[in-house]
Amino acid sequence: MKRIYVNEKWCLGCHLCEYNCAFANSGEEDMVKALKGKPLFPRIHIEEDDKISFAVSCRHCEDPICVRSCISGALIKKDGAVRIDREKCVGCLTCVLVCPYGAVTAGEDGAALKCELCLNNTRGEPACVQGCPNNAIVFEERQGEA
Repeated sequence: MKRIYVNEKWCLGCHLCEYNCAFANSGEEDMVKALKGKPLFPRIHIEEDDKISFAVSCRHCEDPICVRSCISGALIKKDGAVRIDREKCVGCLTCVLVCPYGAVTAGEDGAALKCELCLNNTRGEPACVQGCPNNAIVFEERQGEA
């Protein structure tokens, strides 16, 4: 299965992946209308320290602890991707607490929010990959990974 991978050596820390993600998941046709003057709720986040920047997003684990921990059954693994049924999410955010990668956050409405590989909103690559100016984020299948 294809997944998102990040090469921190190439990450500029520009946050364009976050903007592209938030826009792609906004349901709007115009980026300015979707994002200007509004809080962003991207499903990928840039972490930075003194020497490196890197994007954090869901790794769609083989045996995801977030799915096993979800009390409402809102998190499921379908076709290799961990997905959220936002109608079922009760906002307990147990998934946020148990994710070892920090890839699940609370959304604007209090429900869990995480990368779903843009399966519902783009053609081809996820928006963060398309919007990365330095190709630090890639969407590919790697040998030896399930």
